[in-house]
Amino acid sequence: MFDGPSLVFLAAGLAVFLAAVLPKLLRDVPVSMPMVFLGAGILTFNLLKDLPDPDPVRHGDFTAHLTEVCVIISLMGAGLALDRPLGWHRWSTTWRMLGIAMPLSLLGLALLNVWVLGLGLAAAVLLAAALAPTDPVLASEVQVGEPADSEEEDSAGEAEDEVRFGLTSEAGLNDGLAFPFVYLAIGMSLVGTAPSAWFPHWIGVDIVWRIGMGVLLGFLTGKMLSRLFFSARLESIRLSNHSEGFVALAATFLAYGITEMLDGYGFVAVFVCAVTIRTAERTHGYHRVLHSYVEQLERLLTVVLLLLLGGAIARGLLAGIGWREVVVTAAFLLVVRPLAGWLGLLGGRPGPRERLAIAFFGVRGIGSLYYLSYALDKGHFGNEEQLWGLLGLVVASSIVLHGITAAPVINRLDRIRRKTAVERFGDERPDTPV
Repeated sequence: MFDGPSLVFLAAGLAVFLAAVLPKLLRDVPVSMPMVFLGAGILTFNLLKDLPDPDPVRHGDFTAHLTEVCVIISLMGAGLALDRPLGWHRWSTTWRMLGIAMPLSLLGLALLNVWVLGLGLAAAVLLAAALAPTDPVLASEVQVGEPADSEEEDSAGEAEDEVRFGLTSEAGLNDGLAFPFVYLAIGMSLVGTAPSAWFPHWIGVDIVWRIGMGVLLGFLTGKMLSRLFFSARLESIRLSNHSEGFVALAATFLAYGITEMLDGYGFVAVFVCAVTIRTAERTHGYHRVLHSYVEQLERLLTVVLLLLLGGAIARGLLAGIGWREVVVTAAFLLVVRPLAGWLGLLGGRPGPRERLAIAFFGVRGIGSLYYLSYALDKGHFGNEEQLWGLLGLVVASSIVLHGITAAPVINRLDRIRRKTAVERFGDERPDTPV
């Protein structure tokens, strides 16, 4: 009666149902969907001892591919959701977080890894590069919602509140800055830490070529697809008239596959492709159809990954964690990232409360799991269990810390913003700095 396959189907059905209803039920409470499924994974794998061990060290290839798919789908959703038109000033929060806050976070965590944990330089840089970027998957509570599909709604794109916009756009683009440092760590592990051994290739290939190809191919793919979607001469292939949401998956895989084939950063290409499609026809309802499909698929993959991460924790992923790892985790989440974000946003568009929120909500998640599994497969670091243990601790701590605080903080900011806007302008304006 209670055989293995039937239990799996029952658990899968329950998980999918909860993935659909939990984001709505938990919208105003200090509990997030990732927290629930992480805890469910820990509980399930503790109770059901016969379940396979989801050890990312032994199943590195599987971990890399599953997290890779989840991240690129999330990046497509993030790009499609952004209503704000492109512009240096309009996106100044994004550039500040990428150009100032993220390098400072990376440097601070790398130094902690060396000084407190005693890691070698290559391993320290790898962990810092994996954990520095804000995750596009697990930060949904502090990101923008679905795209606008009318002139009235889209006119608010300029008025999009800075916290949600800043965190969404940062999560979409910061892979272009994180991946070069992942490759730097891989190079150091293979050829040594002397700059002469890795610097020319790193600058020429890992930064200039890979980022350039990611941006260029993402833009060209987005341009080509936007023409098919919105202005193809043949009505049968003008897909915006047919509400085919799964085409978002085709756009994701096309942009990613072409760019990776030409040795560019596929993560960058997917986000740029999505933003290009969004920009081509700003008020068409098809954007909402595409985004809805991507969001649902992303949520399903996230549930699977969180259950497996919880299972890995239950089966000993954090067994080697000591006080030093706890200190590094707390210092990074509570000091390094918030301080780096605060410094990066000084003098920018956000008000002081928004600046603090953007700096604090640098959620760690699925992208970090991908970076580490990818690098461990390509390089020679040696201490895989220690690296996975610290990364698992940081990601799990981020899920709990940011899950508890996201709803209360964001809702509080929204109330203050509305009140301030009414006092200043006589009506509610979402772009009012607070």
